[in-house]
Amino acid sequence: MSVDLSGLVAVQSRMLTIQSRFATVSGATPAAGSSDTFASRLAAATADTGTDSTVGGADPASATTSATGDQVVADARRYLGVPYVWGGTDPQQGLDCSGLVQRVYADLGVDLPRVAADQASQGTPVASLAQARPGDLLAFGDPVDHIGIYAGNGQMVVAPKTGDVVKVEAVYRTPTAIRRILPDTATASTAYAGAATGALAAAPAAYRDLFTAAAARHGVPASLLASVARAESGFNPSAVSHAGALGLMQLMPGTARSLGVNPLDPGQAVDGAARLLAQDLRTFGSTELAVAAYNAGPDAVRSYGGVPPYAETRAYVQRVLAYQNGGVA
Repeated sequence: MSVDLSGLVAVQSRMLTIQSRFATVSGATPAAGSSDTFASRLAAATADTGTDSTVGGADPASATTSATGDQVVADARRYLGVPYVWGGTDPQQGLDCSGLVQRVYADLGVDLPRVAADQASQGTPVASLAQARPGDLLAFGDPVDHIGIYAGNGQMVVAPKTGDVVKVEAVYRTPTAIRRILPDTATASTAYAGAATGALAAAPAAYRDLFTAAAARHGVPASLLASVARAESGFNPSAVSHAGALGLMQLMPGTARSLGVNPLDPGQAVDGAARLLAQDLRTFGSTELAVAAYNAGPDAVRSYGGVPPYAETRAYVQRVLAYQNGGVA
């Protein structure tokens, strides 16, 4: 009499997959006979993250998870340095781009398809990189043949190509699709939700509200708007530069006219600056280059293929980014 063992084999295979996953999380595989057993590790991991919702093919758009976009990025960073292996899904052996994405979201209890093209149809669409939040998926190619995890500030965590490793790199070209996998209530990171950190915390309360409102309207981090205002005027709405730039955001009169704003009105100035920064974030895909364009103009950034070699602009970019990160440049 023959015995069908396919069910047992499937269960054993699933146990090995879960065992590999939690061994990877701890960074080591327990030795035989060790008290750090698979059962104890699985129990501890389940207590931390809940049951493994990747079983059963749950729809990620309706998956129940308390994960945030920042947690997605933090988990992705755990795999930095893992070699790229085409078709790889095991970080102990290597990962490809979609294998990394699938692994990271599985760590947080969200089931995604295996290949990049299918992953790029999950969740909800995001209109542009300026509206992207940490944890969103950035897909490239038509048809899609590459994918990464947006890390904020024009960067992504990605497994790039054969001979390379999982790493953080600039978003070097415009994505063909941007997808938000987590619910909006879970994905909002401190940089995008307007939490009072860095320059935003240093701003007068009335201006914090302006920065937060403009950030929501135009998809620019409130912390970036506050950092630009701090670098430009020291939060002085009446400031006038030697070059004739005016107000809180130091808009030149011609720029202000083109935006249809009064540069000496803080609310209008912040809205105009947010529109400029959103446009440059979309154009250059990098916070550093958007800030450089705000100071030196987008034509200069295009001409030099990066931050222009002007001492003033380079110092300005460093100062703004330091303010945004909570520094005191």
